[in-house]
Amino acid sequence: MKENTYLRGLKNGLAIGLGYLSVSFGFGITAVGKGLSGLEAILISMTNLTSAGQLAGITVIAACGSVLELMLTQLIINLRYCLMGLALTQKLDNSFSTLHRLFISFGITDEIFAVASAEKGSLNRRFMYGLITLPYIGWALGTTLGAFAGQILPESVCSALGIAIYSMFIAIIIPDTKTEKGVLLAVILSSALSCIFYFVPWFSWLPQGFAIIICAVLVSAVLAYFFPKNFEEEEA
Repeated sequence: MKENTYLRGLKNGLAIGLGYLSVSFGFGITAVGKGLSGLEAILISMTNLTSAGQLAGITVIAACGSVLELMLTQLIINLRYCLMGLALTQKLDNSFSTLHRLFISFGITDEIFAVASAEKGSLNRRFMYGLITLPYIGWALGTTLGAFAGQILPESVCSALGIAIYSMFIAIIIPDTKTEKGVLLAVILSSALSCIFYFVPWFSWLPQGFAIIICAVLVSAVLAYFFPKNFEEEEA
């Protein structure tokens, strides 16, 4: 079994960091395009590590949504990280104090969780800090580059680059829609509800943040009912 050192964690997090660098570049441009300053965009990425949550957050902020909308949106979108954190605690060794667990929980993302979960045996804090380091630097650096690029590049170029982060989400879901009926239904329902809230005049009074929350909750409920997960089969 390979030793879980800080350097090995850095090596395992390199690919994630490079991926976050390109994705967060799009976030930086999008944030500036929605009216945030470059410094505000950078601070958001330095204090958060969630692409979907940050994108939804700046959407609510740009729409002058309330703090309650922002809080509920983040709670629903990022709730999965609570489950990931609970699952990961089963692999952490005795070197983790409560303070270290809090620091590590900040850096849990889908990709970091997947890499950490794939490791055999228990995980020490040196490895986990190494695994988180480059993704965090890549996310913050990419946002910084994107924010400054959004201030100096022509508007047409910024608009084109700003869709990069949306392209990432599309690239994630499209392959699964070809094989998973549940994912396909989720995409169709989410798109339909979003169009209804945006184009139908009766719903024009609804703040954008609450529209995101309603879409997420309704689609999740429908999918949970029609496509429940069989955890016994998954474990087998």
